[in-house]
Amino acid sequence: MTKLLRPLLVLFVLLLAAPAVQAQFYQTPGPNSPTSKDEVQLYQTPDGKLSGRVSIPDAKLGVLVQPEGREWREFRMVWLKIIAGALILGPIAVLAIFYLIRGTIRIQGGRSGRPVPRFSGMDRFAHWTTAVSFLLMALTGLILTFGRMLLIPLIGHPNFTMLAEASKYMHNFFSVPFVLGLVLIFVLWVRDNIPEKADLVWLKTLGGVLSKSGEHPEAGRFNAGQKGVFWAVVFGGFALSLTGFLLMMPFAVTGIGGMQILHVAHGVVAALMIALIIGHIYIGTIGMEGAFDAMGSGVVDENWAKDHHRRWYEEQLRNGRANEDERLRHRAAE
Repeated sequence: MTKLLRPLLVLFVLLLAAPAVQAQFYQTPGPNSPTSKDEVQLYQTPDGKLSGRVSIPDAKLGVLVQPEGREWREFRMVWLKIIAGALILGPIAVLAIFYLIRGTIRIQGGRSGRPVPRFSGMDRFAHWTTAVSFLLMALTGLILTFGRMLLIPLIGHPNFTMLAEASKYMHNFFSVPFVLGLVLIFVLWVRDNIPEKADLVWLKTLGGVLSKSGEHPEAGRFNAGQKGVFWAVVFGGFALSLTGFLLMMPFAVTGIGGMQILHVAHGVVAALMIALIIGHIYIGTIGMEGAFDAMGSGVVDENWAKDHHRRWYEEQLRNGRANEDERLRHRAAE
């Protein structure tokens, strides 16, 4: 009987002491609370965090439980994949259907064989520096986002680990030329991308796509669609750069909650930018005949310039930058 009573007595004492121990660990620290490094105190803040006290300078390590962290993890593991997948696969599907219905937008009258200078070497350097670095960052970002789900079953954990680590370094490295190209694009093209009344006419017919006659509205160096892409790339690119660099310097200017918000913003803006660039690539390649020449060789066909940027083309004629015979015919017509 004595052997049976001793364990029961010990269990009874522990049950009585449990509320006191719980109160000790979860009480909110007051002005007279002990601060000895040998004592551990946990307290719940008004925003739901379960924190303690640490003797090292990095006070954020005292946070043991952060409710927002669960929401951020759900976004990263679930919602980011859904959002990015929809924004990437959606435009691809729409453009594929549009291409099957509309096909390539051809040059009216065909190619003339007479070149008109469109972009300088510096223009093309700025464009391709931004474009290549963005595509590499998009690819590496997608690997980091979807790799666990899509690549591990194909290449295994060890290979994906090496690929993910390389992607992380590439993603950070190519952010530098991306920002350089972005600044150059803004400086070189901002003057020609100021909105004007003529852009409203272009938007009404989407550059002639919705026009019954099929004629393209008059446009300057950049039409309304290109201006929209320009400003979206500028604002979106600088948003990606700011959030990206802050993520590369964790906790330099914000705490755990701020880092989570930066990650959400970076992921959503990146998905929107990828969707935009998919449309831009489509127009610049199979979507429009002669469009790639502008950034490929820096010159466009004369008939292409007349179709899509007539006002700009006429400016080139007046300034003597177009075909000499066409320039003389233009002067005679005036």
